[in-house]
Amino acid sequence: MADALKRLSDEGVAIWLDDLSRRRITSGNLAELIDQQHVVGVTTNPSIFQKAISGGDGYEQQLADLAARRVTVEEAVRMITTADVRDAADVLRPVFDATGGRDGRVSIEVDPRLAHNARATVAEAKQLAWLVDRPNTFIKIPATRAGLPAITETIGKGISVNVTLIFSLERYRAVMDAYLAGLEKAKAAGLDLAQIESVASFFVSLVDTEIDKRLDALGTPEAKELRGKAAIANARLAYQAYEEVFASDRWAALEKAGANRQRPLWASTGVKDPAYKDTLYVDELVAPGTVNTMPEATLEAVADHGDIRGDTVRGTYEQARADLDALATVGVSYDDVVQVLEDEGVEKFETAWIDLLKSTEAELKRLAPSEA
Repeated sequence: MADALKRLSDEGVAIWLDDLSRRRITSGNLAELIDQQHVVGVTTNPSIFQKAISGGDGYEQQLADLAARRVTVEEAVRMITTADVRDAADVLRPVFDATGGRDGRVSIEVDPRLAHNARATVAEAKQLAWLVDRPNTFIKIPATRAGLPAITETIGKGISVNVTLIFSLERYRAVMDAYLAGLEKAKAAGLDLAQIESVASFFVSLVDTEIDKRLDALGTPEAKELRGKAAIANARLAYQAYEEVFASDRWAALEKAGANRQRPLWASTGVKDPAYKDTLYVDELVAPGTVNTMPEATLEAVADHGDIRGDTVRGTYEQARADLDALATVGVSYDDVVQVLEDEGVEKFETAWIDLLKSTEAELKRLAPSEA
């Protein structure tokens, strides 16, 4: 069943699950996916937690205890989410140990309402690292403009970071620069660079969703011909940028000091358009030293009928550039698309977080002990 997933892993792609819930942990499902489906990491985001906790399955006792203590809703949400991440990190600890800290990681995101506040983001990252208290944790920081200095500062403190919500090639290069700057700060502070890891989450399917919508609105034969090409081209050119940055003299000096590469992580790899093969963003983005974080439905689809045929990224850069350049010729602005996606991504996570706070607050009120 998992042959395609094994082939994917053998090609140097780390398979991560883009989902987490308490039931997934306590039922043994997460351990099963690690054992049978080559899953070596887990990512979470505010939307995932909102769905899991609002579903209520497995959270009743902790919510009742928190209600009895009359904690604030913000504290309750952090206690619940960090408990899940801590437990998942413990399940993944053998993978972490076996890979020398490379994989076996669980990501938890800073409060998305802080996405445009660098100082608050760093403070939150420090707090989350302390709360979870597991070496195999990634703190997720959005790649907004304010997020870039926060990434540098957090890495400089020796905290491993998953940079999220990257859509553009320009911003991705800025993220890699922020990572290297953080390593340089950590080195100057005398920290062990070998203990710091990072991934850069480059979003895929949402790029096609937004660009295809614009192409369909244009309706010309030239526009229709470009449907479904932009997301893969964008990600492939991101890998080209990764190869360039990690072949630089600046990187060589850090690598000599024990630093680890910041791996590209393909995020949002569930196919949104039913016209496309459901394993498209896995099959076409196979390259060594990458991570692909998949929703469970995509993981199962790859296991069942994934077309893993070796490296499908290197050697494609010229065509990828031509595919992106063609967008401008039909009137689609790449710069506008990626800015819209970043703004919508931050807004979506903010909304999910606020919804999570509201539903948790309602549960705390329902479960609160009556006054004596």
